[in-house]
Amino acid sequence: MSFKKTLFIVLFLVYFSNTKAQTFELGKVSIAELEEKEHPKDPSAPAVMLFKTCRVYFEDLTTITKVTTKIKIYKKEGYKWANEEILHYLNGETVSFSGAITYNLVDGKIEKTKLKSEGEFEQKINKYYSKKKIAMPNVREGSIIEYEYTVRSGNFGSLRDWYFQYSIPVNFSEYNVKIPYFLTFNKRTKGFIYPKLSSVPTYNRETSEVYKLENIPAINEESFVNNINNYRASISYELALVNIPGSIFKSFSTDWEAVTKTIYDYDDFGGELNKTGYFEEDVNKLISGLNSREEKIDAIFNFVKTSVKWNSFENYYCNDGVRKAYKDKTGNVAEINLMLTAMLRFAGFDANPVLVSTRDNGIALFPSRTAFNYVIAAVETPEGQILLDATEKYSLLNILPLRDLNWFGRLIRKDGTSIDVDLRPKTLSKEIINTSFVINSNGVITGKIRKQLTNQEALSFRQKNIITSKDTYLEDLENKNNGIEISGYVRENDLDLSNPILETYTFKDSKDFESINGKIYIAPLLFLSTKVNPFKQETRAYPVDFGFPIENKYNIMIEIPEGYAVESLPVSMNIATPDNIATYKYVIGSTGNKIQISITSDINTAIVPADYYTVLKEFFQKMIDKQNEKIVLKKV
Repeated sequence: MSFKKTLFIVLFLVYFSNTKAQTFELGKVSIAELEEKEHPKDPSAPAVMLFKTCRVYFEDLTTITKVTTKIKIYKKEGYKWANEEILHYLNGETVSFSGAITYNLVDGKIEKTKLKSEGEFEQKINKYYSKKKIAMPNVREGSIIEYEYTVRSGNFGSLRDWYFQYSIPVNFSEYNVKIPYFLTFNKRTKGFIYPKLSSVPTYNRETSEVYKLENIPAINEESFVNNINNYRASISYELALVNIPGSIFKSFSTDWEAVTKTIYDYDDFGGELNKTGYFEEDVNKLISGLNSREEKIDAIFNFVKTSVKWNSFENYYCNDGVRKAYKDKTGNVAEINLMLTAMLRFAGFDANPVLVSTRDNGIALFPSRTAFNYVIAAVETPEGQILLDATEKYSLLNILPLRDLNWFGRLIRKDGTSIDVDLRPKTLSKEIINTSFVINSNGVITGKIRKQLTNQEALSFRQKNIITSKDTYLEDLENKNNGIEISGYVRENDLDLSNPILETYTFKDSKDFESINGKIYIAPLLFLSTKVNPFKQETRAYPVDFGFPIENKYNIMIEIPEGYAVESLPVSMNIATPDNIATYKYVIGSTGNKIQISITSDINTAIVPADYYTVLKEFFQKMIDKQNEKIVLKKV
């Protein structure tokens, strides 16, 4: 056999083998797949995505997105993967499912159960969005489920983001998009795993771009993650240029300046800032007699917070407009905060809107009109910017709700120019706890706690607890603190936002006392100590996001029982991470029958790069170990 003939056969076999291996179709399930008990590379996985593929193409100016999915369920914890929901616009988008089947192995044979009509339904979210949902039938441990859905959209300006990575492993993922010759898209990838790209021109002047990834590990949530979607392997397309010869030529956003200029020129954004007649008389009355800058800003801010209620809809453009929101006393984010900006300008301040991407929307990494979903207000002063969000009734100047604290925003001035705005708080928010308690030899500890919360901590507390009934709150407080008994509870400054939240109560604790061979063992923080390190992964590729700098401080006074003396105390400790990202100071001493402890931990940096993860994990472990070291008392 000639060399050329042999080479041809080898290449043919390789090609045929690869083609066969890369064929991912619905309707083909094997007994071996159904018998598989765990994922070979991740035995802990509750399920695996055997494959997920997407084809995107255009019919006239309609975008067609077809997604096929095949999933193996290993454990009950994986049952949630047998449900799917697709968010879509009510106007101009439709979603349809097909080929939805559950496969099970019954008496050595493959049993198929098709999705029936009652397993498919629509959930309207608001007047803009709806969700198409399916719940797969007859799902059990060992099942394989598969389905296809098709989204038809009249909006070809932004294709749906494609995620290659999930919280379960993915054996194979492919994204295939065919771009017509008259459309140009900007392409962005995110994450720490990069797909392979092949690009091929087609006969009808389309370009077919195919991205593939295999054996993709799960990406899991952990404590202090901003939004896991920021770090999942994914790709996004955004329209940059439409060029239909002899008909349309339109260029879209290419940089942040172009993005913000385009947004500011919208009638339902910049146009709404120019409307003032509806509030002028009210604002004039409001600031009459006020002299200082802070008084006037605060007065206008509080007026908007209390006059117009947020309807929970997030967007940077107005829906019904600022006038109607003012009249109806309700509006979306843009209507409230653009109204606030206009009032501040009317009062003589250099106020401007700041575009924000909320934490659940993801970090605005790349220039895009869809990068933002929110807007707040900023007043520029010689001392710096004052940031305000009037959708949150418990917020203060420069104390924004956590949803806003998403790295950077973009401030737009009247002339359309824009600058970055750092949304990360610089001031420490504090939790200060003063406690004194008496250890009784019968195993009961009685004491008193006074707790103080400031800034972001106070805001978070008010958001979560002010509307909660006292009985429910106290029951939860007792349960989360190891079942202590609480009495004499008093809370101050619920609605006095200028002052810290203050809580005082007495407690009885019988579970944090240990007596062995006549000796008493007790950790000085009792039920307040942290028991488990929030950082569990060996390594982490994405940043640690605390949201804001925070200080936790404990001042503890302990009275030991009569007839006992201190045998040993934990050793005082003072540690810090490199670059002073976090510090921890533990000071303890005793005099007579009293033990005094002072503990201060500071997180000085809101967002910590992944390079510091191991250091931070070790720091937290040392801090937790120290918190749980025991005081030992002996009989005398």
